[in-house]
Amino acid sequence: MSSLIITQIKKIPLIKEGDKLSHIIYHALLAQNIHLEDGDILGVTSKIVSKAEGWLVNLKTITPSAKAKRLSKRIGRDPRLVELILSETREIIRATKNAFIVEHNLGFICANAGIDHSNVQSGSSESDDWYLLLPKNPDHSAQIISEELNLLTQKCVGVIVIDSHGRPWRLGIVGTVIGTSLVPTLVDLRGKEDIFGYKLRITMVGAADELAASASLMMGQANERVPVVHIRGFPYPLAQSSIKDVLRPKKMDLFR
Repeated sequence: MSSLIITQIKKIPLIKEGDKLSHIIYHALLAQNIHLEDGDILGVTSKIVSKAEGWLVNLKTITPSAKAKRLSKRIGRDPRLVELILSETREIIRATKNAFIVEHNLGFICANAGIDHSNVQSGSSESDDWYLLLPKNPDHSAQIISEELNLLTQKCVGVIVIDSHGRPWRLGIVGTVIGTSLVPTLVDLRGKEDIFGYKLRITMVGAADELAASASLMMGQANERVPVVHIRGFPYPLAQSSIKDVLRPKKMDLFR
């Protein structure tokens, strides 16, 4: 029987700007006696990618626009944070006191443009002023890590960058892929037969998101300190893909 094995990588230090994630991950794997094989995948939190790339912002450096000030009064948010969210936003979907949902510049829908305040710390003691943006190009970030690991190990290894997103019709956040290298976001099963010989007509599997949700269970959301997991047994072949492949075009959006 096939198995999907997801292993926590616990030897990852706190990441700072300029750190080379591929080398840190490689040595952490070796410390746990994990040797990469062709077809293995690394799940990496968006948070450590953003930290390594330097997407940390202090609210004291933000001057809110008139639009941010008006919106902040309506939804009860710090106008500087509203300005920061707007800078990462293509379109506001819903803005209330309980929810600030936007279309991120990268094209996906999420709360607060994915800007994070948990587990964020800088060299300053004034940690309440620091916020972390999502990576500017998560596909490229995943590709760099994947290519560098492939050079280090001579193995074909996929990488997914994972962020936690809410869902419109269910409570609770779920791990979601925002960047990928060699891990297919969609697996097209149209034309394949079911157990009774019926040919599937519309079935496309969000394989990378399914994997991200499973990986996120092992990463945790609080003080677990597991920003990377090793994945073996992904049931589909590795293939070039992009986060753009899984984003529903606006004309097909059922919720706006």
